[in-house]
Amino acid sequence: MPVPLPAVVRMGLTAPRHWPTWVLVGLVRLLARLPFRWQAALGQALGRLGYLLAAERRQVARTNLAHCLPGHSAAERETLLREHFGWLGQAAVCQGLSWAASPRRLARIVRIRNREVIDGLLQAGRPVIVLVPHFVGLELGGTAFTALVHPGMYMYQRIRNPVIDAQVQAGRTRFGSIPVERQDDLRGLLRGLRRGTPFFYLPDQDAGRHRGIFVPFCGTPAATVPTLGRIARLAEAVVIPTFARFLPGGAGLELCFDPPLTDFPSGDPAADTARMNAVIEARLATMPAQYFWVHRRFKTRPPGAAPIYPPRRRRRRR
Repeated sequence: MPVPLPAVVRMGLTAPRHWPTWVLVGLVRLLARLPFRWQAALGQALGRLGYLLAAERRQVARTNLAHCLPGHSAAERETLLREHFGWLGQAAVCQGLSWAASPRRLARIVRIRNREVIDGLLQAGRPVIVLVPHFVGLELGGTAFTALVHPGMYMYQRIRNPVIDAQVQAGRTRFGSIPVERQDDLRGLLRGLRRGTPFFYLPDQDAGRHRGIFVPFCGTPAATVPTLGRIARLAEAVVIPTFARFLPGGAGLELCFDPPLTDFPSGDPAADTARMNAVIEARLATMPAQYFWVHRRFKTRPPGAAPIYPPRRRRRRR
């Protein structure tokens, strides 16, 4: 779904400075018309090129892999790193499907596993939190969920580029999903859950020192938002871990619903948050190349701990 022209004009997105981004948006939407296998092959090729060119992100991912997969040899981690950039490229090329693909086409591309897990809960009117970690197929998997399973609510953080922000919002809401700003009142979210609208909870970004608590992630303390247990308790919601995985050879994408978390929440925010991270780790072990390794997951460090990542390079001012 493109951004309606009146909205584009109203938001001031027709200025010449935005034209290069509109060209990029048009290219991504054009690529969405290709057969999925072609998109996958092109994305894998571009991702391998990105591995060579994106030195800073490559180093971030290499550092994350060293901390999270210490049992792998350096050569094995480097192989995973190259594969990861291939999957990143595929996700980028397939972004246009999230913006434009019809439900019929999405059903041909996305295989939904264990759908009965969530269908039964929704039919019974139970509040449901869909725990969706940052694997590279997240965007396409989320679109397939809203188009083929049920529209939901999702936490939204604005993207700096207003053209991309508008396009992403239009794509994510075209099947009826509802964005929830991070600073919005929690009461609206709880009302939606109790009405039977599932909430997509994305848990594994660096939360910062003020919003997060330190719990282990793959053995390393990670600043993590501790609100999953609180929302589940207030809404009396069931938490379903959900994972999106690109299939090899351009065979499509798999959206898998794991069994609901039992004895959750426990009432201990730290224990609930640590358990959430453990759930992500367990799935990460089955598809390590598709986790979002280029994010600075350990940017915020415990007091007195040394930084994990090298300082970012400052761009020279012209």
